Amino acid sequence: MSQHDQQGFDSRRFKALERSGFNRIAARYADGALLRESLQKVLLAHAALQPGEQVLDLAAGPGVLARAAARQVLPDGWVLASDIAEVMLAEGQRRARAEGLPDLLAAACDAEHLSFGDARFDVVLIGLGLFILPDPARALSEIHRVLRPGGRIALSVWGPRDRVPLISRAQDCIARVLPAPKIPRPSVYRLGEDGLLTSLLQEAGFRDVQLQPHTFTCRFDTPEAYWQAFLDLAGGAAESLSRLPEDTRQLLGEAVASDLANHRSPQGDYPVEGHVLIALGRS
Repeated sequence: MSQHDQQGFDSRRFKALERSGFNRIAARYADGALLRESLQKVLLAHAALQPGEQVLDLAAGPGVLARAAARQVLPDGWVLASDIAEVMLAEGQRRARAEGLPDLLAAACDAEHLSFGDARFDVVLIGLGLFILPDPARALSEIHRVLRPGGRIALSVWGPRDRVPLISRAQDCIARVLPAPKIPRPSVYRLGEDGLLTSLLQEAGFRDVQLQPHTFTCRFDTPEAYWQAFLDLAGGAAESLSRLPEDTRQLLGEAVASDLANHRSPQGDYPVEGHVLIALGRS
């Protein structure tokens, strides 16, 4: 599963672009979290956090999941939010203060090289983040290292491409309007294939691995709202798209409006589904 062996792929450059992109969209990313609220609730329900537990939220972004988790483990427990994008973490801390939560612990680091001691956490969470990493197997090995014996992991990944129009509609438009990238990005669907995520978790040392499917629907008032929501989630891809000429961006918007027409409901809005797999395991 490592992307390091892909010819021409530079994982450091990829991570730098992701960091830059997510730092740029931090506030908008956090604002869009309501679209995925049902997914976050389901992931936390499966994680079954207990008061007093010490939790690491990886690929935490602006701390949406971390703040919800903190409410379940405080006051005796705590949550540490970690992400490669430090502006995302700062946005999460700002929102935690605004919500009256104690200061959200945060540490910017690379999930493939965790800067935490062995057996440090009771639970590790990763909401829609593992597939972004060039080497998810290495990240899972690191997660297993920092979990205490019997500790738990709970994560979500996108399912197969044909079941995630929430992302694939925008990707299809980009593929039609723009030339293919010289070096493809890791597919966001690559961990949604049958058996692959289970194998990765077991190879990293996790036991009692379970997968739970979950489908949720996001509703958009207009195709433009859908496209903006995609850009607000897309990290490094959004960073690259922001550098396109205005006329090219306009063509993309027109392509999105055309493709999304099939999703229009009798009420006039645009419901679009996203299918995920929620994975659970013990160290």
